[in-house]
Amino acid sequence: MTTTLQPKIVEQRQNVVILFAGDSGDGIQLTGSQFTDNNAHFGNDVSTFPNFPAEIRAPQGTLAGVSGYQLQFGSVELFTPGDQCDVLVVMNAAALKANIGKLKQSGTIIANSDGFDAKNLKLAGYIDKDDPLTNGSLTNYSLHAIDITKMTRNALAETTLGMKEKDRCKNMFVLGFINWMYSRDLKNTELFLTSKFAKKPDVLDANRKALLAGYNYGDTSETFTTRFEVLPAPMPKGEYRSITGNQGAALGLIAAAQKAGLDLFYGSYPITPASDILHELSRHKNFGVKTFQAEDEIAAICSAIGASYGGGLGATASSGPGIALKGEAMGLAFMLEIPLVIINVQRGGPSTGLPTKTEQADLWQAVHGRNGEAPIPVLAASSPTDCFEVMYEAVRIAVEHMTPVIFLSDGYIANGAEPWRFPKAADLKPITPPFATPELATKNGPDGKFLPYERDANGVRPWAIPGMKDLQHRIGGIEKQDGTGNISYDPLNHEKMVRLRAEKVRKVVENVPPLDLANGVESGELLILGWGSTYGAIRTAVSALNDEGHQIGHVHLRYLFPFRQELEGILSRFKRVLIPEMNAGQLRQLIRAEYLVDAQGLNKIQGMPFTSEEIKAAALKFLKK
Repeated sequence: MTTTLQPKIVEQRQNVVILFAGDSGDGIQLTGSQFTDNNAHFGNDVSTFPNFPAEIRAPQGTLAGVSGYQLQFGSVELFTPGDQCDVLVVMNAAALKANIGKLKQSGTIIANSDGFDAKNLKLAGYIDKDDPLTNGSLTNYSLHAIDITKMTRNALAETTLGMKEKDRCKNMFVLGFINWMYSRDLKNTELFLTSKFAKKPDVLDANRKALLAGYNYGDTSETFTTRFEVLPAPMPKGEYRSITGNQGAALGLIAAAQKAGLDLFYGSYPITPASDILHELSRHKNFGVKTFQAEDEIAAICSAIGASYGGGLGATASSGPGIALKGEAMGLAFMLEIPLVIINVQRGGPSTGLPTKTEQADLWQAVHGRNGEAPIPVLAASSPTDCFEVMYEAVRIAVEHMTPVIFLSDGYIANGAEPWRFPKAADLKPITPPFATPELATKNGPDGKFLPYERDANGVRPWAIPGMKDLQHRIGGIEKQDGTGNISYDPLNHEKMVRLRAEKVRKVVENVPPLDLANGVESGELLILGWGSTYGAIRTAVSALNDEGHQIGHVHLRYLFPFRQELEGILSRFKRVLIPEMNAGQLRQLIRAEYLVDAQGLNKIQGMPFTSEEIKAAALKFLKK
């Protein structure tokens, strides 16, 4: 007698949110990133949120060791990885306990039953080893317990790998099954595996077999009678790739340096979550990029200052603790008036804080964190793809205005990914370095001598490269005489130079695109003002509120210092202002001080990004006051 498989039902979905979770050694990040890439290749819009454990190697099976990767993919434009997930894939009991609150009621749980033995239940803190897979506590969900470990081992029974190496392929079994569940083929993943394990044929073979076993399990299992289909999103035509925020920042640096005709030098010291910028830049030596891993943060920024002094584009990056160490050198670059890009990929603080979690608590540090009067332009990216554009703009300002510039990102943006359409080089704004020319040696000084601090209409001094004939000049951190650059202790000259440098920085926002609303109405009941990675959650919440008949506007700031002139007028058009931030209210205080507006804050300091529902609920509550 032959068994006839039941036909599978294919159900269309507009968008789906999946959360993969397991021990930090389960390959969760690889599973999530590969499924993300597969959906991006298919044509879906995608938004992701990788969530790493804080410890390098937390004890297996514990809550502290849970690694997560959430992604939303859809046939519509997406701005967040989703508030709650439709599907939760967990590799052990700790992963379930840590993430069950993020699953929708009636959502699907796919659990590796091998990760719910007595030992794992105890490590996860379940009382009296009470197994949630069998005690009825998950009846509100669609639960599918699969012995993924056993099935992976069976699929690899004929391979020469040891048991530990076989178990490392569990994530490929999961990836194969999820690809079947959402009607995706395995071609892109197989190409990835071929490239990754090209020199390890036995490992390549095992991962392929596990991937195919997971796919076939979905196809043959009588438990899963439904597949899902998410059609491609109607995105503008072009060549796309999946990009993280750190990759976007790195590519923005390269593109801007090429456009300006400058050699890029990147000096850094490894720190989470900024290190991937160094990793990405080191892959692009073909563009003349020089990367230097210094012995400490101070050496990193000083090497970048030296590169800019020598006529290149100096850049450096860190997170809050490292930025604190770079503070004095940032003041030096400001005093020298040379280009420098300082990248701060923010994380939870203070001190070491939450090294793998996200936060927006370094805004005050960026705006005020130097001794003396040393205003530096501060720009913030709002999404992974926005990192490219904002970094390009940061370089343009640094070069054309001869000033250090601070670029703010955070862990949420840096590690998150979304589809990015390659820009054409011809469409990128020109960047023109204000290089000094030999003619200046006899033209800009009254006695025929070069004046290194003679300024143009924007207050910008000429960039004289060492070794240029007759353009010798002094350089250093001591106050300079106006025009000549000679050392000066004159009180009136000091005040004049302080004001001249501040005015130059103020002018950087005079020739940038006008500040427009991100979405929502031009005037009305409430303006939600944001910056950085809150963009997606705010935009989603504002769209939902306006669909319900409210009059809500949304402005998202790219230029955090100095503020755009149009901002004051926009603020005046709304009865109330709400500022969501992943800090205790730093932008709110700056807005109140600058514009005397009674802005209210929505503040979250948990190492986790806002959901759109949190912002929507806060806005509705604020409107009722």
